[in-house]
Amino acid sequence: MSDLRVGQRAVVIGAGIGGLAVAAALAEFFDSVEVLERDQLPSDATPRPGVPQGRHLHGLLGGGLEALSMLFPDLECTLFAAGAVPIRINADFCEEIGGHEKPRRDLGWRGSMQSRPLLELLLRKALAKLPHVAIRSGVKVLSLCASVDGARVTGVHHTVSDGTTDALDADLVVDASGRGNLTLSLLKALERPQPQEVEIGVDLGYSTAYFSFPNTPPEDWLAVLTHADAPQSSRAGVINRIEDNRWIVTLIGRGDEQPPADRDGFMGFARSLSTPTIYNAIRDARMIGEVSRFFLPASTRRSFDLTALPERLIVMGDALCRFNPIYGQGMSVAACEAVLLKRILQVARPRRYPLADVGRQFQVDAQRLIDGPWQMSAIPDFIFPATRGKRPEDFAQTLQFAVAMSRLAARDPAVDRLIAEVWHLLQPPTVYQDPNLVARVMAEMTATQTAA
Repeated sequence: MSDLRVGQRAVVIGAGIGGLAVAAALAEFFDSVEVLERDQLPSDATPRPGVPQGRHLHGLLGGGLEALSMLFPDLECTLFAAGAVPIRINADFCEEIGGHEKPRRDLGWRGSMQSRPLLELLLRKALAKLPHVAIRSGVKVLSLCASVDGARVTGVHHTVSDGTTDALDADLVVDASGRGNLTLSLLKALERPQPQEVEIGVDLGYSTAYFSFPNTPPEDWLAVLTHADAPQSSRAGVINRIEDNRWIVTLIGRGDEQPPADRDGFMGFARSLSTPTIYNAIRDARMIGEVSRFFLPASTRRSFDLTALPERLIVMGDALCRFNPIYGQGMSVAACEAVLLKRILQVARPRRYPLADVGRQFQVDAQRLIDGPWQMSAIPDFIFPATRGKRPEDFAQTLQFAVAMSRLAARDPAVDRLIAEVWHLLQPPTVYQDPNLVARVMAEMTATQTAA
């Protein structure tokens, strides 16, 4: 083992965005990194069974793209060469709320729009170029292995090609499997506490269809987000241009307003949105394939008891926090978690026992990372009366503050940019605590109340 390494082998469970990102983060610290994926991974950009929402719209926020670019330095060039569509934030993005379009400004950075299968494919290809990283598809991890005293994780049990099982030793195991059932089962077997869970019940359904990009496309936008007319209605929609001259359109609803899975129903739902922008764009376009549906009953956040979690185990991605997908945070937060782990390992590397507390440190720091995105999705979720869960005690005040700041941003480009940077995970939400900004927002709230 090289003096620059902290262990011989790391095992990553799951080849989703989080698993691929963390494999890149671990590459410089271990003699070998093995990514174990139960799916047979495709050789092209097609959806796979292990990602049931893989055909649906996936956003990559600015902070997510920045994090992935730290781990895969050529990623942006590779994305655009493969057909991903560059988009100027927010100049090319039409956001409609309350039946009106929000002001658009070029905020000085660009993002990329692509399907999730294309992003996964390009990350797999980048990892394949690293000599000591291997992705093994068609391998199902059955359980995590622990030392006799349960103090640390020592590897995994998994299936092999002939259907038998085998053990794979590891100095570090990352559970990026999505559900986190392997970690939960290990804690149960060790008779240790299960993680604390917070749920926000959303009963969210969304339907997605692909359309051929028209010969005469709209000239003033590349993407549209039509917000729900909350709280009266939960109907919303998004349209993005992606690779292969396609539009991907996702329609969203909650409870009994969930969009249907047939073409006529899909088009009717699009027509029922608060503005006709999305419907007008696709009404004469050719739909490619069938409509896909997905349902999420609740978003879930887990917090592990640090005394219960064995050493040398990392829990990340959806296994740690499953966000409401309509806010586009999942892939980006997972990428940021991978960068976080890399930084923790860089600090730990000079220590005599570098891996002893890495897992626990990651869990502490990851909760801080998750705080902002979780709150940014929880507040708008709780606008809908049917949402289940404990509303923050200051929910009404927080909502009023957010509305007033949005009004201020419509007039002030600097505030507009700040909101976008926080939303894109490029700035922490604590920047909203700046005394000057707070005073201006409070003045906006007072002026609105006086006018009313």
